[in-house]
Amino acid sequence: MFLANLKLHPAFTVGAVERELFGGFVEHLGRHIYGGIYEPGHPTAGPDGFRRDVVDLVRELGISHVRYPGGNFVSAYDWEDGVGPVADRPRRLDLAWHSIEPNEVGLHEFSDWLDLVGADLMLGTNLGTRGVRETLHLLEYANVPAGTARSDERRENGREEPFDVRMWCLGNELDGDWQIGAKTAEEYGRLAKVTARAMRAIDQDLKLAACGSSWRGMPTFGVWERTVLEHAFEEIDYISCHAYYHEVDGDAASFLASGVDMDDFIESVVHTIEHARAVKGSKRRIDLSFDEWNIWYQDPDEIDTASWPIAPRLLENQYSVTDAVVLGGLLISLLKHADRVTAANLAQLVNVIAPIMTEPGGPAWRQTTFFPFAATSRLATGTALRGALDAPSVATAKFGDVPAIDAVATLDGDRAAVFVLNRSVDDTAEFAIDIAALDLDGPVRAQGIWDEDRHAKNTLDQPERVTLRENTKISRENGTVTVELPPVSWTCITIG
Repeated sequence: MFLANLKLHPAFTVGAVERELFGGFVEHLGRHIYGGIYEPGHPTAGPDGFRRDVVDLVRELGISHVRYPGGNFVSAYDWEDGVGPVADRPRRLDLAWHSIEPNEVGLHEFSDWLDLVGADLMLGTNLGTRGVRETLHLLEYANVPAGTARSDERRENGREEPFDVRMWCLGNELDGDWQIGAKTAEEYGRLAKVTARAMRAIDQDLKLAACGSSWRGMPTFGVWERTVLEHAFEEIDYISCHAYYHEVDGDAASFLASGVDMDDFIESVVHTIEHARAVKGSKRRIDLSFDEWNIWYQDPDEIDTASWPIAPRLLENQYSVTDAVVLGGLLISLLKHADRVTAANLAQLVNVIAPIMTEPGGPAWRQTTFFPFAATSRLATGTALRGALDAPSVATAKFGDVPAIDAVATLDGDRAAVFVLNRSVDDTAEFAIDIAALDLDGPVRAQGIWDEDRHAKNTLDQPERVTLRENTKISRENGTVTVELPPVSWTCITIG
């Protein structure tokens, strides 16, 4: 066992925890929509075809908004294909995921689903194969009340009131050569600027996210952000970040330290933003939209290029206890940067690298990664605190020596929550939290994810093998809360 401690004070804050930090992502990919959220004929499906068992789980997950319809899919998508009578909609080749897109679910249907789950829409635009004109037509269709060609078309299609979409993504990963319509930083920066400026001529109160690098390992990382910001700084509200992590060759120590990489990624992009702001002499604030993040075990061979199936099983990772612990750690990293990461999207929600799985005609169940996200979304409210953490180090092959403990706290009136990760593969930690300055009364409670078998998973046959566990080894004495943290564990502690 090793010792670690965290000292909290209400004066040392990071920033407000925005609800947009707990967004999700739904892409027309694999069984995410067809056979996932949408399965007409399923015993739980309503007349709209949406599975109500999935709706219930998404509501429990606690997402604030959903990025849609992609992702790589959006870069060759014609939004017009997804509106109007379903029987008249065309089937298209989806080049991103080598599938057939039947277009049974489009903007109207998906907005109805969002109403069911209680989430807002973050709408992606196609700046890969299309551009300013098509984006403006989509904005007119979605947000103009009436009296124009596109707004009246929306009303004819059954939606009298506007969708009133506030958050928009200006394309997706257009620095990547895998992207349909990939662009150079100069090309994209210019396009993002003129698109954003034209959109604001229709609606000035939009929140617009420009594409950052697809991941920080791109050879153009940093230069891409700088160039895009040189063009579009005064027109956008966010620049996006994307990051996925997975365990490699059984190196659990490096995997458990993934948050170190996310921390550095965020801070690098923030520095780039501030450099661009200084060069421009601007007072405008640009934040980060971490609109794709998750655990993803990628298998490039799983895409069948010999046929064009509808809703094939793609990217259906089964997640372990270790994966869930790391995901909880990534949430800690996002909260530690809540002053600049003001929007984020777990990618994705159902079946596709997802916290929720379904079986056709059968059940839906929670993956291990469901639990830390749902708990953090529920408990992380108010203001994130910048605590003083003292912990020993653990060695990793990828990141060198890193703190064995990572932690963050939030304070909301008379209630605090502390989220903590024990990165040690072998050792329990005695973790002491100094809360004397918070002046909180009330009970203390600890719940978390850990297991004697860190590879344990929830499956169709064992859907409840792993769940959020009560940690009874917690006590409070005067101004200190002490809890034992098992190795390879993520824990949320509530006070008050």
